[in-house]
Amino acid sequence: MNKPFNMDDGKCAFDRFGDGQVFEGKRKGRLPAMGWNSWNAFGSGNTEELTKITADRITELGLDILGYSYVVLDDGCYKPERENGLLANEEIKFPSGFRALSDYIHSKGLKFGMYNDIGTNLCAGAAVGTCGHEKDDARSYIEWGVDFIKVDNCYYPWDNATFSNAENARFTYAPRIRSVIVAGEGFSKEYSAEKDCRITGNGIVIRDGYAENIGTFDGTGPDVSPVGPMSGELALDVNAPAEGEYTVKVLYASSKESGIGEWLQIADDKGCMFYDDLLPETTDKDTFRWSDEIKINLKQGENTLRLMNHRRQENTLHSYAELLKYFYETDKDFDILLSICEWGKTQPQNWGYKVGDSWRILNDITFQVGSDGDPGQAAWTSDYTTSVTSQYNKAVIMDEFAGLDRGWNDPDMMMIGMNGLDLTMCRTHFAMWCMMNSPLMLGLDLRRVEKGDDIHTIISNKDLIALNQDALGIQAKRVFSSKASGAPDKEYIRDNDRIDILAKPLSDGALAVSFINLSGSDMSDEISADLQNIASFLGDRMPAGLKDAETIVLKDLWTGEEKTICGRTICIKGICAHDNITFKVSAV
Repeated sequence: MNKPFNMDDGKCAFDRFGDGQVFEGKRKGRLPAMGWNSWNAFGSGNTEELTKITADRITELGLDILGYSYVVLDDGCYKPERENGLLANEEIKFPSGFRALSDYIHSKGLKFGMYNDIGTNLCAGAAVGTCGHEKDDARSYIEWGVDFIKVDNCYYPWDNATFSNAENARFTYAPRIRSVIVAGEGFSKEYSAEKDCRITGNGIVIRDGYAENIGTFDGTGPDVSPVGPMSGELALDVNAPAEGEYTVKVLYASSKESGIGEWLQIADDKGCMFYDDLLPETTDKDTFRWSDEIKINLKQGENTLRLMNHRRQENTLHSYAELLKYFYETDKDFDILLSICEWGKTQPQNWGYKVGDSWRILNDITFQVGSDGDPGQAAWTSDYTTSVTSQYNKAVIMDEFAGLDRGWNDPDMMMIGMNGLDLTMCRTHFAMWCMMNSPLMLGLDLRRVEKGDDIHTIISNKDLIALNQDALGIQAKRVFSSKASGAPDKEYIRDNDRIDILAKPLSDGALAVSFINLSGSDMSDEISADLQNIASFLGDRMPAGLKDAETIVLKDLWTGEEKTICGRTICIKGICAHDNITFKVSAV
């Protein structure tokens, strides 16, 4: 392979991101996954024995009855290279093989999950990624009885993903563009990128007469808001004298670095693609040259040409779609959950619903994973992605992207039970994930948990789990934030010295309302949420019985206490640091 495949020749895949259509083989209607993943607990040190013990503990602790069903092997379970082109178990850590382990887990009434990568290698280095092996791997996973597959994004050939060659940015950015000439039918005009073109979307920079940074933002880290356009295009309006074939030439300079690449896409405003390929390299990024003529078709009168590069998203979607395709072709009745794990790099909230059941929104929630005997390290807050609040701050405004007909925003595996989080933080961490319809994947060594202890009490809270697994499948909306300057449901806020209020409609006509103190200080002021204000955010999703209710019942989902109040305002008198108060609100 010397370039990525087109998903649909002649059409711009990016234009179809918002069409609501899923790919063949993608199932709709799944609620967020619940289970256990080995990575936070054991990293690459997980073993067959530890996995079996974990499966046993899930049933012994009664977690299976609550919905925790998936037992997922993460990185470190395969041999470092393929055997005869196929995946194979690491024989010391997994001596019985994956089919035998799958059978054991299934015998417990649980489901079996595994891990791979759309690149050439897994993140821990094993040269067994699915890239180019999708058909064989789909067959292997079906033969092993895999119910869940988490697919990572390291060593990806078509992007400068983690551990990939940084020069792969050549695929994901267009070159610098100074001018465009459109000619044909006795017409010829040069368009300046600076003076004659429009910028649509976000990200493009005009400097010294040329445009650069034509591509998609890298969303791996927390700096980019998930709301709004994630890429930019140069658009030019051409008034063609007649319908017919014309040519385009582009004055460009290319490189292989973030913001300046070699791949250019040219399309019209109907999504018809005229060019989608690498341009020849220039001497350097400051030496401009004219491209060869590129044939295009124009109608008489006004036309819009788009110069762009959406390959970061299109390539990644294609790679995940390849695996889905072969699962479906191998066995149309086989039911496997696809967990997309490209760390939010390509803004999967825009396209993930087409192929996946959930999509990671950021890089890892912790890099200090545990081992056999070490619980690993977690954080409440951090400047990067490695904390509860870093993940929450992004996921909490992504409700518009989630749903039963789409899938779920995934702020990574939970860190409950790891060092660094006290019990209050753990409770709030759990409440956040439940309110946001995030996958509830435990990431702790369950040998450290006993039935009825503090950690077990948190992760087995039936009322909180019921919010996450509610049949409506609606992610909570943030209806108030003490740091919001505009719309709290859209504004990306990273200052954790604040109070948030989330509201989540439920299938029984009730409403979950969660007051969350993200700060490290107790808040003593009275805080209130008015049902009328909540309704203004939820619109037609506001439970009908609460729209005009004069008396309501509040059930505290942590204490179980209930109280009836007259009126439509929910008040709390202060909230402790890092704590949450989460109610189920019902009409009398």
